[in-house]
Amino acid sequence: MERIKRENYLSILKNFKDQQIIKVITGIRRCGKSTLLELFQEYLKKEGVEERQIISINFENADYEELQDRKKLYEYIKAKLVKGKKTYIFLDEIQKVVEFEKTVDSLFINKEVDLYITGSNAWLLSSELATLLTGRYIEIKMLPLSFKEYVSAFEDKTDIARKFRDYLRYSSFPQAIELFKINPENINLFLDGIYNTILFKDVMQRKGITDKNTLERVTKYLYDNIGNRTSMKNISDKIEGLEKNNSYNTVSIYVQALIDSYIVYKANRYDIKGKEFLKTQEKYYAVDIGLRYYMLGQGSGKDMGHILENIVYLELLRRGYEVYIGKYDDLEVDFVAKNSENTIYYQVALTTRGSTDEDNAILERELASLKKINDNYPKYILTLDDDLDADFEGIKKINVLDWLLK
Repeated sequence: MERIKRENYLSILKNFKDQQIIKVITGIRRCGKSTLLELFQEYLKKEGVEERQIISINFENADYEELQDRKKLYEYIKAKLVKGKKTYIFLDEIQKVVEFEKTVDSLFINKEVDLYITGSNAWLLSSELATLLTGRYIEIKMLPLSFKEYVSAFEDKTDIARKFRDYLRYSSFPQAIELFKINPENINLFLDGIYNTILFKDVMQRKGITDKNTLERVTKYLYDNIGNRTSMKNISDKIEGLEKNNSYNTVSIYVQALIDSYIVYKANRYDIKGKEFLKTQEKYYAVDIGLRYYMLGQGSGKDMGHILENIVYLELLRRGYEVYIGKYDDLEVDFVAKNSENTIYYQVALTTRGSTDEDNAILERELASLKKINDNYPKYILTLDDDLDADFEGIKKINVLDWLLK
């Protein structure tokens, strides 16, 4: 199986190579973290790093089960360090090691060590670890394949619209592509494995949750309502069987556990005019639309407007932005994307076309909130319309597939 070059993430590792800072790669199970480490190790060897200078341990592998004892792990690594040369240490799914942060801290002190760790839970960077390693790590937040990466896996680069439909239906997880090439019907079994492993291992076991039925209903509710403003009360009101006097707290715990396992992402709201973050009516997005299709069934593909919004949200995260839902007076901007250098506003619409009489009305509705914003930051409307790029008083309308492939 030919591996997809995850160039965005690989370039970050290359940039931080040999710097005394811990590289922490986080993301949902099977999104490609282990493959990324393998690709980087191959790069190191091409750069002249010897095999003996690389120590790589995957704690999902039963061969390393004994090393889940942090003291044994430290002694094992210490015995393999190459004196007088840099040793590159890769610890994959390190959350399986109890009190692993103490071993990580001990290794970090050695200036001849270059350390890379991965984990499938946000608690990897919980307050305890973050406090211990303050200022000594960078987090690389990994997602399943972008559409551009997905297309790169096929020799035939034509019929982009069809590939986009397949990307949505058959999942953006890297392994799903190989399954798709053999038999797409096998993908649901693969997604079933991911889904159940996350719910059992990353959510229920980690958080001590015992009510799988309610947890599944909360998960499906969030996946069914991607792109809709919601609240813990909205969810608890819809979930039958919860004790009403404790339903809000229960739902809050479940939702946070799903966020921590990276199966769900939360986008908070931002008041553009007042320049303040809002604490209510956030939106939730799925890590993978194929996983959503597996969970909700065929009817879930009809909500293309919110699906497209979900895809744009994840892509903005991949490009390194903090992403918020924008509010301007009583109007909404789908996304406010911020980084250290820039702010960009996005509206996402399936189309801005209607019947002849409706054309202007639909377009004006999408333009309305962006026109109200009186700063000079870029503003875009992303749609599936295939007409040429257009400009409306500085607001650019572009095809979303072109945008995704840039």
